[in-house]
Amino acid sequence: MPEPIVRDAAEAAGLEFGAAIVLDPLREFLDAAGLGTGEIEASELGDGHSNLTFLLRRGDDRIVLRRPPRGDLAGSANDVLRESKVLGALANTAVPVPEVLGRCEDSELIGAPFFLMSYIPGATINDGLPAALDQPGAPSVIAEQTVAALVALHAADLEASGLGELGRPSGYLQRQLRRFGSLFETNATRPLPELERVAEWLAANLPESRPATFVHGDYRLGNLLFGTPLGVAAVLDWEMATVGDPLADLGYLTAMWAAPDDEENPMFALSKLTRRPDFPRRDDLARAYAEASGEPIDELRWYQVLALWKSAIFLEGSYRRFTEGASTDAYFASLGDGVPALARTALAWTERPDAERRPQAPPNSFVRS
Repeated sequence: MPEPIVRDAAEAAGLEFGAAIVLDPLREFLDAAGLGTGEIEASELGDGHSNLTFLLRRGDDRIVLRRPPRGDLAGSANDVLRESKVLGALANTAVPVPEVLGRCEDSELIGAPFFLMSYIPGATINDGLPAALDQPGAPSVIAEQTVAALVALHAADLEASGLGELGRPSGYLQRQLRRFGSLFETNATRPLPELERVAEWLAANLPESRPATFVHGDYRLGNLLFGTPLGVAAVLDWEMATVGDPLADLGYLTAMWAAPDDEENPMFALSKLTRRPDFPRRDDLARAYAEASGEPIDELRWYQVLALWKSAIFLEGSYRRFTEGASTDAYFASLGDGVPALARTALAWTERPDAERRPQAPPNSFVRS
């Protein structure tokens, strides 16, 4: 069901969890900022299931609005104002991101803080390739560009860009275990013993953190915008970004890069396209990252399990919001069965072989016959 867009505060007050956008005060805000003229046409953009994204049309102008979901929020996970600061800092790096056009800290204006950013033409890739991107060799180019953008992010100068001020480099992995362990206690709607066993495995096998870089925190194919000529036009959804271990991003990317024989779960459902036989596999991406960055990946499995465990905990919170009536998202409705399936996947991956024990693919494995 679409998020509610209303004309004024009186209409918003009639909704249990408020409106997603209130047009009249938003129009006044845009006028004051010099962003377009005339009435606003607002529509949901993308298929994100956390912070909400809307395309605003005012005449010939296109502007993107980001705000938290309606209802109770999970603390900093939905801090859109911080996300706008991240984008501002990344504007001085080689990482492609939208330009921040304005921000509003007043949660009364449309029901939540929000920020505005430039609209970048392109397409996100989940289920299929848009016609404009469906060209010979596209799967290999998409994989190469996905890895290249991640390597560029991890190469960003923390001090020169100001990104270092957005997180603490020491103790990142320990904080991840503590934070999501606590979040699990808050989010859980039913017993999930597999997640408890995974938490024990992660704690018992904690690797030594790599030198800190800026990390995206949700780096997957669906959070990349591809343009023509085929390449990454923008990296999106920075709400989880911080300073930490770069392999956390690589583990997340590769764990969510679904393979043809993977059992279904709610995260793999977000990257159905990579199941195609002509797409490079997750080991191909890992090896390409290692070659480009010089980063050893022998402990990558731990980071992949971390990604699956965190995703299950985060999605359990989304399922709680659905059961409490704060969301009508059909994806959230599927999490009644989906989160336990993801928990089982995470537990099964604790027994997978480590990277150095896997059969090695031939060099230049992005070039597929």
